[in-house]
Amino acid sequence: MTTEVTARLHSDLAVPPGALLQEELEAREMSQKELARLMGRPAQLVNEIVRARKRITEQTALELESALSIPAHIWLGLESQYRLTLARQARNRKAG
Repeated sequence: MTTEVTARLHSDLAVPPGALLQEELEAREMSQKELARLMGRPAQLVNEIVRARKRITEQTALELESALSIPAHIWLGLESQYRLTLARQARNRKAG
Protein backbone atom coordinates (compact mmCIF):
# COMPACT_ATOMS: atom_id res chain seq x y z
CA MET A 1 0.00 0.00 0.00
CA THR A 2 2.84 2.40 0.72
CA THR A 3 4.09 1.92 -2.83
CA GLU A 4 0.67 2.89 -4.23
CA VAL A 5 0.57 6.04 -2.15
CA THR A 6 4.16 6.95 -3.00
CA ALA A 7 3.55 6.43 -6.71
CA ARG A 8 0.62 8.82 -6.59
CA LEU A 9 2.60 11.55 -4.82
CA HIS A 10 5.43 11.72 -7.36
CA SER A 11 5.50 12.63 -11.01
CA ASP A 12 6.91 10.05 -13.37
CA LEU A 13 8.15 12.80 -15.69
CA ALA A 14 11.94 13.09 -15.44
CA VAL A 15 12.90 16.67 -16.27
CA PRO A 16 16.65 17.13 -16.41
CA PRO A 17 17.85 20.31 -14.74
CA GLY A 18 19.72 21.14 -17.93
CA ALA A 19 16.40 21.68 -19.70
CA LEU A 20 15.52 24.32 -17.13
CA LEU A 21 19.01 25.78 -17.40
CA GLN A 22 18.56 26.13 -21.17
CA GLU A 23 15.21 27.87 -20.64
CA GLU A 24 16.88 30.26 -18.21
CA LEU A 25 19.65 31.01 -20.70
CA GLU A 26 17.10 31.69 -23.44
CA ALA A 27 15.11 33.99 -21.16
CA ARG A 28 18.29 35.94 -20.43
CA GLU A 29 19.42 35.84 -24.06
CA MET A 30 22.66 34.30 -22.83
CA SER A 31 24.66 31.68 -24.69
CA GLN A 32 26.04 28.52 -23.17
CA LYS A 33 29.50 29.83 -24.01
CA GLU A 34 28.86 33.06 -22.11
CA LEU A 35 27.59 31.16 -19.08
CA ALA A 36 30.65 28.91 -19.17
CA ARG A 37 32.89 31.97 -19.24
CA LEU A 38 31.10 33.45 -16.20
CA MET A 39 31.47 30.13 -14.40
CA GLY A 40 35.14 29.78 -15.36
CA ARG A 41 34.39 26.37 -16.89
CA PRO A 42 34.59 24.90 -20.39
CA ALA A 43 31.61 25.50 -22.67
CA GLN A 44 31.44 21.73 -23.18
CA LEU A 45 30.46 21.29 -19.52
CA VAL A 46 27.47 23.61 -19.85
CA ASN A 47 26.44 21.86 -23.06
CA GLU A 48 26.67 18.44 -21.42
CA ILE A 49 24.52 19.63 -18.50
CA VAL A 50 21.94 21.02 -20.92
CA ARG A 51 21.95 17.70 -22.82
CA ALA A 52 21.58 15.74 -19.53
CA ARG A 53 24.95 14.03 -20.01
CA LYS A 54 26.54 15.53 -16.91
CA ARG A 55 25.18 15.97 -13.41
CA ILE A 56 25.08 19.26 -11.58
CA THR A 57 27.53 18.78 -8.74
CA GLU A 58 27.76 20.87 -5.61
CA GLN A 59 30.65 22.86 -7.13
CA THR A 60 28.77 23.43 -10.37
CA ALA A 61 25.68 24.50 -8.42
CA LEU A 62 27.76 27.12 -6.62
CA GLU A 63 29.16 28.35 -9.93
CA LEU A 64 25.65 28.56 -11.41
CA GLU A 65 24.55 30.48 -8.32
CA SER A 66 27.33 33.02 -8.84
CA ALA A 67 26.69 33.36 -12.57
CA LEU A 68 22.88 33.40 -12.58
CA SER A 69 21.91 34.44 -9.03
CA ILE A 70 19.77 31.31 -8.67
CA PRO A 71 20.58 29.62 -5.35
CA ALA A 72 22.77 26.52 -5.46
CA HIS A 73 20.22 24.53 -3.47
CA ILE A 74 17.71 25.01 -6.29
CA TRP A 75 20.08 23.45 -8.82
CA LEU A 76 20.94 20.59 -6.47
CA GLY A 77 17.27 20.00 -5.74
CA LEU A 78 16.44 19.84 -9.44
CA GLU A 79 19.31 17.41 -10.01
CA SER A 80 18.28 15.25 -7.07
CA GLN A 81 14.64 15.15 -8.15
CA TYR A 82 15.64 14.21 -11.70
CA ARG A 83 17.90 11.37 -10.53
CA LEU A 84 15.27 10.11 -8.08
CA THR A 85 12.64 10.04 -10.83
CA LEU A 86 15.01 8.09 -13.08
CA ALA A 87 15.61 5.60 -10.26
CA ARG A 88 11.86 5.18 -9.73
CA GLN A 89 11.37 4.59 -13.45
CA ALA A 90 14.11 1.93 -13.45
CA ARG A 91 12.58 0.24 -10.40
CA ASN A 92 9.14 0.23 -12.00
CA ARG A 93 10.54 -1.29 -15.20
CA LYS A 94 12.16 -4.07 -13.17
CA ALA A 95 8.95 -4.70 -11.24
CA GLY A 96 7.24 -5.20 -14.45
